Amino acid sequence: MSRQLASKWRKTALLMKYPVAAAHIPQTKAFNSSNLLHMLHYYGMVFIKPIVGGGGYGVIRVSRSGGVYRYTHMKVSRSFVNFDQMYRSLLRVKARRKYMIQQGIHLATIHGRPVDYRVKVVKTEQGWVFRSLVGRWARPGLCVTNLSKGGTMLSGKRALALSLPHIANRYKRQEMRSLTLACTHIMESQLPGIGQLGFDYGLDHSGKIWILEVNTRPQ
Repeated sequence: MSRQLASKWRKTALLMKYPVAAAHIPQTKAFNSSNLLHMLHYYGMVFIKPIVGGGGYGVIRVSRSGGVYRYTHMKVSRSFVNFDQMYRSLLRVKARRKYMIQQGIHLATIHGRPVDYRVKVVKTEQGWVFRSLVGRWARPGLCVTNLSKGGTMLSGKRALALSLPHIANRYKRQEMRSLTLACTHIMESQLPGIGQLGFDYGLDHSGKIWILEVNTRPQ
């Protein structure tokens, strides 16, 4: 059976040790009041994510603009005139689950809806083999692209062509594959026994690839 690691925090920390991966990882910190306030003032927008969990469940988008704090959970948005009010409300929403804060990446979009990418690899007797590279297009009104949340699957080629038409499509897909192989070898060296991995990538408007999440049990 393929080895699994559920903690997003541990997988991020593992990859951050290696420059080839760290250059593509959004800043990530533990969820607490001071870290959230600092990152909102620095980035303007962040995502808070459950440390354990998948499918886009529990992901909350938090932003600060013009002195107004706002968060969106599922399709519900709430605004606050000060940080402390928002933070108390967030604590109620997240309940007892452990969260982390991730730098918000303004993803390239199709018709204003964000798109990201899932690259899946599996271990065979011949080594690691690519199984898929697909785009995932968020449903209207949502900030998460997961298919379980109503996202639409597109081929990687089509998603890139529609969201970043000025980017060299074939080169960018090859860049994702190369980054996947580099990160796969890192993960395998630290977690012997893994047999499959799913890498979730986001591309910003300049075409830079960001590692949003790594799954040891990709769907």
